[in-house]
Amino acid sequence: MLIYELEITFKVTSSINMDKKPKKGEYLDILLRSPKTIFSTKDAALLWAEERESTVSARLNKYVKAGKLIGVRRGLYAKDKNYDKFELATKIYTPSYISFETVLAKAGVIFQFYSQVFVASYITREVVVDSQTYLYKRIRDQILTDHTGVEAKNSYYIASPERAFLDIVYASKGYHFDNLSPLDWAKVFEILPIYKNKSMGKRVRKYHKIVSESK
Repeated sequence: MLIYELEITFKVTSSINMDKKPKKGEYLDILLRSPKTIFSTKDAALLWAEERESTVSARLNKYVKAGKLIGVRRGLYAKDKNYDKFELATKIYTPSYISFETVLAKAGVIFQFYSQVFVASYITREVVVDSQTYLYKRIRDQILTDHTGVEAKNSYYIASPERAFLDIVYASKGYHFDNLSPLDWAKVFEILPIYKNKSMGKRVRKYHKIVSESK
């Protein structure tokens, strides 16, 4: 089982990284060359091999004032307004991954369109950034940090349709799904044990029975 990194530390071994520190004028270029579209203060500290958080924050805020970066949210910065919303969603609260209706609507399991981005995290919260709503739903830590059925995409994590389906069954009893046929049920039952929930298992088997009887 793979475990999310719960925190990236600012402690960088000086003997290894002092020689890797950028030269004056290179700091911004390093950020712009990165495949990331969203940077936390910690991300910048690692890229710059800088131990002092205050130095990193001051430099980032200087770039924001100069119009070279965008301050998206406290401690989070973007190259421009075309940043990846999924990447931002998983940076606001970490660990987290894209799941629930956001994944299932794209997979054709539910037909209703949702403008919100649904995220599995350790907290239940609604956050609005740049007129975009991010809905965080709390998942138990043992489930949240288990990568089974969670895929790495660029700079964020996203649930497979099977994992997103199980997340919704876990969080909501009696949920109506419009079309369960796109799901790979072998994968569903492979992921199911990580939830360690007998009543949830019964609900999953009922959904599977509905699909089986409709064929």
